[in-house]
Amino acid sequence: MMDVATSLYSMVCVFVAAVVRGYSGFGFSLLAITSLSLAMPPAEVIPPVFILEVAASLSLLPSVWKEVHWRSLRLLWLGCLVGTPIGVWFLASIPADPMKIALCVAVLTAVALLGSGYTRKSMPSQAEAVATGALAGLLNGAFGIVAPPVIIFFFSSPAGVAISRASLITFFIGTDTMGLAFLAREGLLNASDFYRFLLFVPALLLGQWLGARSFKSSDPASFRRWVLRLLVVLAFLTGVQGLLAIVKAA
Repeated sequence: MMDVATSLYSMVCVFVAAVVRGYSGFGFSLLAITSLSLAMPPAEVIPPVFILEVAASLSLLPSVWKEVHWRSLRLLWLGCLVGTPIGVWFLASIPADPMKIALCVAVLTAVALLGSGYTRKSMPSQAEAVATGALAGLLNGAFGIVAPPVIIFFFSSPAGVAISRASLITFFIGTDTMGLAFLAREGLLNASDFYRFLLFVPALLLGQWLGARSFKSSDPASFRRWVLRLLVVLAFLTGVQGLLAIVKAA
């Protein structure tokens, strides 16, 4: 059981991450896990955050259903199923912290490319979609980070911000369900995880509602800039995690 101070801090963390998620369609897991891990062990944080992510996506799904790019999602999920076990192998075989720093650099490079105005004239091919999903699955299996390749996939395409956001929201239902199944198989889900989930639900719903309401009044250009800034923050957090772990181990 958490004490009162930890509970209040955790609800604030979930609320802020949920506002970001409701507005952009992504970012909840990494923001929530990074901030909550300052007060609780990661093993107590990751399972309830995965459940919250699924709940967040399901609650938003009815409002975005008609805008989801289902053809791309099916291919991305297929690739993710292939890439996730490879990522788990990387996790078991290769030091993760230097790879997190490399991921940070790769994401910042992609952000610089997107910030320069780069966009595709057509949606990625089937092979590109499967490859992107495989890369996302690899990152999910190795680090629990799935979003960057899929964010770049949609926001560099001509799909538009509404379709991109809706597709990202739906994509996470599949990936986080896979993650929960893996956790359950390893015996890492227990009653206390569901207790924390129930404790955080009000903060999740309120934050997500506020974020989604803000999205409705945003214009596409400012939304795209906001997404790029958020990608920078997420990349920075990932890189700092890896760097701190290396310094601590030295």
